[in-house]
Amino acid sequence: MTHPAATPLDARSFDLIALGLAAVLALHAPHLPWWLSAVLAPILGLRWWQRRHRQARTPAWLKLPLLAALLLAIVSWYGNLFGQEPGAALAVGLLVLKLLETETVRDARVGMGFACFTLMAALLFDQSLVATGTVALGLLPPLAALRALEPGRRMPPALWRELLPGLGLLAAALPLAVLAFLLLPRLNSPLWGAPNAGEQRSGLSDRMTPAGFTQLLIDDSPALRVSFDGPPPPPGQRYFRAYVMGHYDGTSWTYRDAANQPPAALEVAQTLRYHVSLEPTRQRVLPTLDVPLAAPADASLRRDREVIADKPVDSLREYTLDSATRYRLEPQLGRRRARWLQLPAGYNPRTLALGQSWRQRHGGDDAAIVQAALALFHDGGFRYTLAPAPLGRDAMDDFLFDTHEGFCEHYASAFTVLMRAAGIPARVVTGYQGGYWNALGRYLLVRNADAHAWSEVWLAGRGWVRVDPTAVVRPQRISQGAAAAVPGQLPWYQSGWLQSLRNRWDIVNRWWNLGVNGFDALRQRGLLKPFGIRDTDPATLALLLAIACVLAMAAGLAWVWRRREPEDAARAALRRLERKLARLGVARQAGEGPRDYLQRAAHALPAQHDELIELMHRYLELRYAQPEPTTASLRALQRAVRDFPVVRVVK
Repeated sequence: MTHPAATPLDARSFDLIALGLAAVLALHAPHLPWWLSAVLAPILGLRWWQRRHRQARTPAWLKLPLLAALLLAIVSWYGNLFGQEPGAALAVGLLVLKLLETETVRDARVGMGFACFTLMAALLFDQSLVATGTVALGLLPPLAALRALEPGRRMPPALWRELLPGLGLLAAALPLAVLAFLLLPRLNSPLWGAPNAGEQRSGLSDRMTPAGFTQLLIDDSPALRVSFDGPPPPPGQRYFRAYVMGHYDGTSWTYRDAANQPPAALEVAQTLRYHVSLEPTRQRVLPTLDVPLAAPADASLRRDREVIADKPVDSLREYTLDSATRYRLEPQLGRRRARWLQLPAGYNPRTLALGQSWRQRHGGDDAAIVQAALALFHDGGFRYTLAPAPLGRDAMDDFLFDTHEGFCEHYASAFTVLMRAAGIPARVVTGYQGGYWNALGRYLLVRNADAHAWSEVWLAGRGWVRVDPTAVVRPQRISQGAAAAVPGQLPWYQSGWLQSLRNRWDIVNRWWNLGVNGFDALRQRGLLKPFGIRDTDPATLALLLAIACVLAMAAGLAWVWRRREPEDAARAALRRLERKLARLGVARQAGEGPRDYLQRAAHALPAQHDELIELMHRYLELRYAQPEPTTASLRALQRAVRDFPVVRVVK
């Protein structure tokens, strides 16, 4: 006799298994190497076709070479088999190859169990609301396949009908999942590492090259969200400082960390408190509004008022800061002046000559030189574009005198070189500018596309002063945001209704980040503060989890009890009779039918023989001889059972 686990798979079950593996492959495809997805997808399709149409098995001589090729390819691509990305690639590859030998119920159950695990592993790469919902939907085919493997199940005519019960299973599991999420003790750092920890993501860098922002400026994903204690600053003052770059090699500007130097002197006239929720950047810099007064916890304030975290931001980071919006930064420059005048020899001769000519023309009036440079950008036919012409070795010469087109990096870099050529200390600052004020959520949404570069010049008596040459060329970039700076770029994507919808949807994403992704050990310890418990220890959490599980199980049992089918009246009467006979010493045996049982009871109880035989005939007639017994006949049976005596007659 064939064991149930060794039963061959039917066609419908195999279809569901193949669909489940296709869902796994599709969800992992964004972070798998393109060539691996391109190989695994045809293998999956061909195996389904082979099993579906030819009922053929995969040759044994093919399986081992495919496994060896998978291992060799992953090691060659990643360098090893360990880690988040190679581990995910190996799991997906093994799962698809498992389908080549899936022929029995046992094989299918193993494969679908591993498929559920591999699906959940996709959350190691992305824990957004959309990604989590997609993974949940991806569980439907494996759950449907496991249900289809249950013995004795009838298959519905349509494949999609197999998927619907999975929604009910997910809904039933949701309460326990929420309880586990809230009450299972959490580690201070993720056990498996932060999502995307090894992934290279476009973002602000400590090195700036003209045209290097191109990919970042078309990245519309959120970078940070900022709420303010009071009204938000106007658009023209929404500058978020990240890196202050002083070294220029003729091609790129570079940030050099001054970790052992005290922050530059700051005279404050007006401050603003705000709260930042920073998306993972894989970098240590924490963007701050204008000029921060101090650094948050686990970070430090550097020489030029940059805030650098102690470790890279690999997960959602929240911090609160006070920044000066009216100030004088470093009123006395001293010996550091030479650093902000550095220019490489042999680069951009025309740009240097122009800056030196302004010095000769305006003498010691640094403010006039700044205005001369801004006038050049305003009146010189310059154009703001995200697709500028390429620049040569003397990039600033090419930009200022030939191409006349670029975006913020070009203008900030050229302006800073001109200022240094004229003898004015200057530097490039990169960060973010602008953002969308979400009035409904009362926070400022800053996207990666809002990345910006501007300049700071040092003026006697005023210290470092922000100058944004991009605002002269394209004022809409500052007043209306990055989307308004480049008209004609994807007009359907920049339409008003779609922008409004996307910005409103971000409220949901913000709630998800704060309430789910941001629910860490610290927040868990304060979970019971509304009930007067200031610090919830692991023992209390475990007790609460146990109580919640018991209550959830009780609620489930109550639901099942309410939904149970009402017991047949004739069957209920027989059960009552069985209890009476058991007290008389005649208990029903396992597997004994009602006729055999009542006949045995009649022989064992001669005094009640005739009554028992009569009750047997009544029950069998009502239970088996009539499609729908009448109410009167059922009540007559119940009365007869009720009146049956429970007294043993002694001879």
